[in-house]
Amino acid sequence: MKAKNQSHKHIWILQALFFIAAVSVLTYFFPREGKFRYNFQEGKPWKYGLLTASFDFPIYKSDERIAYEKDSLLRNFEPFFSAEKEIAKSNISALEKTLKSYQEMPVPYYLYEKIIQSVKKIYDDGIVSSEVYDQIQNNKIKSVRIIDKNIAKEYPVQSFRSARKAYETVLEEFPDVYTRHILQSCNLNDYLAENMKYDSITTNKFKEDLLQRVSLSSGVVQAGERIVDRGEIITPQTYLILKSLETVTLKKNTNNNLQEKTVIGQVIVFTCLLLFFYLFLALFRPGIFNDLRKLGFLMMLIVGISLAAFFLAKFRLLGLYLVPFAIIPIVTVTFLDSRVALYVHIITVLICSFCAPFALEFIFLQIIAGMTAIDSLSDMVKRSQLVRTAILVYISYCITYTGYTMLTEGDLNKLNLDMFLYLGINCICILFAYLIIFFFEKIFGFVSTVTLVELSDVNNPLLRQLSEECPGTFQHTLQVSNLAAEAANKIGARSQLARTGALYHDIGKLKNPAFFTENQSGVNPHSTLPFEQSAQIIISHVKDGAKMADKQMLPLPIRDFILMHHGRGKAKYFYNSYCNKYPDKPVDEEKFMYPGPNPNTKETGIVMMADSVEAASRSLKEYTEESISKLVNSIIDGQVSEGLLKQTPLSFRDVEIIKQTFIEKLKTIYHTRISYPELNSDNKEEKENAYKSFLDIGSILKNK
Repeated sequence: MKAKNQSHKHIWILQALFFIAAVSVLTYFFPREGKFRYNFQEGKPWKYGLLTASFDFPIYKSDERIAYEKDSLLRNFEPFFSAEKEIAKSNISALEKTLKSYQEMPVPYYLYEKIIQSVKKIYDDGIVSSEVYDQIQNNKIKSVRIIDKNIAKEYPVQSFRSARKAYETVLEEFPDVYTRHILQSCNLNDYLAENMKYDSITTNKFKEDLLQRVSLSSGVVQAGERIVDRGEIITPQTYLILKSLETVTLKKNTNNNLQEKTVIGQVIVFTCLLLFFYLFLALFRPGIFNDLRKLGFLMMLIVGISLAAFFLAKFRLLGLYLVPFAIIPIVTVTFLDSRVALYVHIITVLICSFCAPFALEFIFLQIIAGMTAIDSLSDMVKRSQLVRTAILVYISYCITYTGYTMLTEGDLNKLNLDMFLYLGINCICILFAYLIIFFFEKIFGFVSTVTLVELSDVNNPLLRQLSEECPGTFQHTLQVSNLAAEAANKIGARSQLARTGALYHDIGKLKNPAFFTENQSGVNPHSTLPFEQSAQIIISHVKDGAKMADKQMLPLPIRDFILMHHGRGKAKYFYNSYCNKYPDKPVDEEKFMYPGPNPNTKETGIVMMADSVEAASRSLKEYTEESISKLVNSIIDGQVSEGLLKQTPLSFRDVEIIKQTFIEKLKTIYHTRISYPELNSDNKEEKENAYKSFLDIGSILKNK
């Protein structure tokens, strides 16, 4: 009891961890940036209902309008320069010294004064960098402001020169060869430097102050004011108002305090949805809820599809419709049942609807698509069924989208043709469900109906070997599979699983075929062996079969049929024979008992009953309805009384239906055939003579 409680505690802990991990992952990856709930275009009709302002907000100007106004202001903007007087003073002083110390020939005083005055004038006019000078020449700068003693004065730029232009200007004033020689020898260009420097800091400061004067808005929409109604054409002014509303809404969503509250809301919403999913499983599917493998599979499916939806919703407005949500019910119904599939689908759709641009439309379309997938693919046994399902899902998408648009808009012209493309891509992605099913089979050890159909092919190497080396056992398995499949159909169990499991339940007999009566032809090797040894040989076919299943990598559910088809029952023939021969000796029952475990599903329980009934039916001396009914009831009632079926979810009603099914099937298999009458001697001779005459005529015609 203590071990059982610890096991339950371990399951509860893992269930809680699955839940917490799912909520955490969904909350972490949920799109953080806000999204405007409306999609609109200038010049197109407004396809939603009446929209009124729920709060005051400004009407922002368009980017083009703001850029135009800024350009207009900057067109007459005067950049700021600073006059570096010390540069002019130091360079003129250096030039004076150079002229005075000129050794090649004395410089006349009048010429000396004229040169110095010319250079001073150049500096007074201003020398600027070559880049600024080029801008002046291109008419990009018309005037500037010079800061002098903290006072900005307007200054014309026509007098500005570059250092090169200043040098050329001085030379032009002295055209005679004598003076030019002096200036060139003194390296005049070394004394002409930039003294009007661009003040980027002051310029940018005044430019920003100027641009601040440009108003970003052109009015205000007050709370309760009507903006637009359904069907109205979105004018340029209405478009500006809607864009302003979108901008203000997104700004509100990026507020840190608001984001924290949003995250808390996400946690609450995801917790509620997954909590109700857990409650559904705990109340109506406890077998799935307590099976960590199946629970993990369902949680992975929900979180995986949701993350794909979150990712695509970030990049495209309608990206959510590219996600093949119909894969959820397809994969789930393949491994579990339709009710669980629908519930998982609805939970996932509700989670993803919070990042959908049009939540109601999204939920409606996806739920209809999920129902279509479930109804069209209740049991997938062929790949072609998946193609048919994808086509039906696409048709349902198109019909429901058209109907929803007509209901809400009342105009077919308002259909978004891009939606049909998105939904088409969605349905193409559904075809990849086959690969996903294969992936989950390998990861979680599930088995799909398609795999069961492939395994039940009698040309499978293992079954072919069984038919060749153990023909009697093979015939037995065929009969058991027919009985089990029929009974499973009657009680609503998985008939294909029962059929396939029955075909493989006795593969362990391949190791010692001759020790099993159905494969013997006169010689019984058990006749010379002790009862205990014979029982162990018979019992060993269970473990031998499990080893073969592992070697052949058969799915775990098929391996369960091999281990459970005798449960913890006894090899009764040898057990009873031992007790009858040695009535006074104590019996070690473990030597005559199969290793088990007992069946724990409807299908394994059915195969146990079918195996025992079919084997025992071969020993009947006469096949009447009474003898067959007595045999079936005796064997199955014995298994029930021994507790071999206690762990299966079979009800008493199910057991009675199974009994009746076995009786009807065995009556059909062992029905009495009518004997064919022999021909009278006279009639026989007449027939032979007529046949000979026919051959003679045929021979004559052939020779001709």
